[in-house]
Amino acid sequence: MVNYSSEPPQAPGSTALPPAVQATGLVVTRGPRTVLRGLDFTVPRGQITGLLGPSGCGKSTLMRSIVGTQAKVTGTLDVLGSPAGHPTLRTRIGYVTQAPSVYDDLTVRQNLDYFGSVLDPARPTADRRTDVERVLGEVDLTSHADALAGNLSGGQRNRVSLAVALLGAPELLVLDEPTVGLDPVLRRDLWQLFHAVAADRGATLLISSHVMDEAERCHRLLLMRDGEILADGSPEALRTRTGSDTVEAAFLHLVDAAAAQSCAKETAR
Repeated sequence: MVNYSSEPPQAPGSTALPPAVQATGLVVTRGPRTVLRGLDFTVPRGQITGLLGPSGCGKSTLMRSIVGTQAKVTGTLDVLGSPAGHPTLRTRIGYVTQAPSVYDDLTVRQNLDYFGSVLDPARPTADRRTDVERVLGEVDLTSHADALAGNLSGGQRNRVSLAVALLGAPELLVLDEPTVGLDPVLRRDLWQLFHAVAADRGATLLISSHVMDEAERCHRLLLMRDGEILADGSPEALRTRTGSDTVEAAFLHLVDAAAAQSCAKETAR
């Protein structure tokens, strides 16, 4: 496997903390199939890391492993300094699945209030409602707070899911293809919001996508194919190391190099 790696500058104030995610020899099997094949990688704090690759390459499986919902994980996987799935991580991670996690028959505000009560049942009602209003402002949904979630557009529903994930001020946001099915304008708006969350909260974002132009919007990239990480580094570093003009071209270069390397090994046997 060809693996290009480069280390981007550390996020301010992050040097004394463990990485957001640290994996060593991470393997996930599903029946007879090996979905993740011994991954070694680090997700630094305070940045947006993109998990890029074609559908079926293992991105969602990796994200479920990180948030602790994936069974049959071997190897080492630490999240925010604790083993993945540790109970203390429950309120420190925000997770957005591919399908928006909202109740259509509740308003936006009611959705947030409900999920806030599930996240922290002991939190006083007044404080929880303050959290809800703050998050509504962050995702620019204050004017739609009393609208039924079922009447929202696709982009607005994605914002509600993001707002749910932001409740409790998580240190790590894991977003599984949050822009899938959206038009270019809505995708651009959501990415502006992602960068604002990272800058204003100092949060770490791990965002999966199979849309290669979104790679250019990340601080760091993990490029995946067939359950393996082909490359790990900043978009600029990956373009430079492969002599490519775009991350998509760099990815295709890496795929071709990996295929050639695999063919050479088979020929040598």
